[in-house]
Amino acid sequence: MNTARLAAARVLLSIERGRTTLAAELERERDDIADPRDRALFMEITAGSLRWRAELDHCIAFHSRRAVSDLMPEVRATLRSGAYQLMHLDRVPSHAAVSESVDVIRALGRPKAAGLVNAVLRKFTGQGARRSLPRRPERRGTRDSALNYLSVTLSHPRWLVSRWLDRLGFEQTERWCQFNNSSPAVTVRLIDGAPLPDWTPARFVPGAFQLPAGALGRLDPIVRDSLMVQDEGSQLVAAAAGVQPGDRVLDLCAAPGGKTIIFSTAAGPKGQVVASDVRPARVHLLRAMIQRAGLDVPVLALDGESGLPFGATFDRVVVDAPCSGLGTLRRDPDIKWTREEAGLPAFAERQARLLDQATTAVRPGGHLVYATCSSEPEENESVIDAFLTRTPAFRLAAVDSVDAQLVTARGFLSTLPPRDELDAFFAAKLVRSGSA
Repeated sequence: MNTARLAAARVLLSIERGRTTLAAELERERDDIADPRDRALFMEITAGSLRWRAELDHCIAFHSRRAVSDLMPEVRATLRSGAYQLMHLDRVPSHAAVSESVDVIRALGRPKAAGLVNAVLRKFTGQGARRSLPRRPERRGTRDSALNYLSVTLSHPRWLVSRWLDRLGFEQTERWCQFNNSSPAVTVRLIDGAPLPDWTPARFVPGAFQLPAGALGRLDPIVRDSLMVQDEGSQLVAAAAGVQPGDRVLDLCAAPGGKTIIFSTAAGPKGQVVASDVRPARVHLLRAMIQRAGLDVPVLALDGESGLPFGATFDRVVVDAPCSGLGTLRRDPDIKWTREEAGLPAFAERQARLLDQATTAVRPGGHLVYATCSSEPEENESVIDAFLTRTPAFRLAAVDSVDAQLVTARGFLSTLPPRDELDAFFAAKLVRSGSA
């Protein structure tokens, strides 16, 4: 049995049970798969099965004549991974996808379900399931037909595409879903060395480059070690902070550390950057990244919601707040199925606490920068508006250190996937009254 397919099913099962995230599972499982081709197959099946889960579930229900929710979790995971191979991976022979899936369900401890898995997946060799998917609505289609198409055929949570449909209309929402269902390129910055001649510069960040999906693993190890992987949207957030030479910068919620390194480079030898995070694993990751970059940046374990051990001394305090992550569904497709609309207020409450505590470290005339990788207003504009209402010592200032087309009329950095071909990131710059 192919270990990649079994590992993929195990990951899908763990994620559905709420035990982990896709990023954590990929990191844990892939090193145990020795063959690079099998490792690539494992990552493709796992991410793809999550991207297209609603579409796959519809087709599984069509062929099995039963609700997917009625199937055992192990059967769901096996059928989803097998169906993804049959529907989306042309290079995988159909017989291999079916027979290997039968072996997977046995290895997962459900041998009695082998017949069901075999029977259902064999039906995927035809086009009946695809024909049963909701079609793209005509120009005057109903809202319900649009939502059926976006949520099932393009495989996104119905509650989320309903929000996007109201804000952006059908065509942009469709493009956003299609963007999320594509394999992301890899954006890198150089720690040392020079770019290769065929590298593609990133669209909005000078000094950043885009590599095709999977290209990183094919690079010479020496070249790979000279790179830092960091999404272009994340780099834009760092640029939005506008750090100047000599600045004192406090980077809260800093792990994994890519923005910290940008801040340190911008502040220069006369500046000072302090980085922090709260969870031990993230602090360890942050320290490792700073060490790899060869920078002298203090790393602290701080709970930013409970108060900070600093006076009002920093020129810039950056709060890259924990959020729903709904802006990064292309890279983290598991978030589609683990977030709920009812959970957004809890994120906003935590974000508000972090902002309130961060104010104590900003000097008069200094900047407080708030950022998320969420697409939703409750975590972005609404958090800032509520903060300004209760904190008159701060005013909103326009982000002026990134491409103007990424800045809203109110001065927020706001990347929009269907327009910018970037994940959805948000940043706001706030200025404390007074002077240093």
